Amino acid sequence: MQVVVYSLSGEEKGKIELPENIFNVEVNEHALYESIKEFLNNQRQGTVKTKTRGEVSGGGRKPWRQKGTGRARAGSNRSPLWVGGGTTFGPQPKDWYYKTNKKVKRLALKSALTLKAKEKRIFVIESVDLEQPKTKTFFDLTKKLNIEKTDKKLFVNEKYNKNLYYSVRNMDGTFVIMAHEINPYFVMNSDYLIFTESGLKKLEEVFSL
Repeated sequence: MQVVVYSLSGEEKGKIELPENIFNVEVNEHALYESIKEFLNNQRQGTVKTKTRGEVSGGGRKPWRQKGTGRARAGSNRSPLWVGGGTTFGPQPKDWYYKTNKKVKRLALKSALTLKAKEKRIFVIESVDLEQPKTKTFFDLTKKLNIEKTDKKLFVNEKYNKNLYYSVRNMDGTFVIMAHEINPYFVMNSDYLIFTESGLKKLEEVFSL
């Protein structure tokens, strides 16, 4: 599959072939599900906690005698039924860690990239070597690529580029990632992927096997 290579000004500079073994594979939905589940689960801290009736302060003395008061019997003012009492079946610390094997994650990534390629939501641009950050350059570029302001855009470069990061960080829904860090969640959570030529080459080096 071929895609057009654009300059930062939005001009067509030629075409480039997307690697077939990455952008044209049989989509495996279950691998996608497993990989995205792993990513989201592992973002969870699992530190939320409520106190049970045994952990809240107070409650050492029976509030009133068992019989003869006309009130319901009570053994502690820390009962979950009382204001200030413990919580019944509240959340407790939990390890949400989830793991899928390397082959599944790689298949999921290729499936996600294949879906974006089939939807024609992948663009390739030339080098992003800038002398200084320039948000307007990238804002105009996305406009010429017919990408809406509200669309989520993911720039993929070979390595960290400070000027690229500072240029797009103020644009709505725009993120930058290095090619070796890309994962199925970032791909599926973006409306458009914008690779630099070096980023695409690095992606092929890392994930072509």
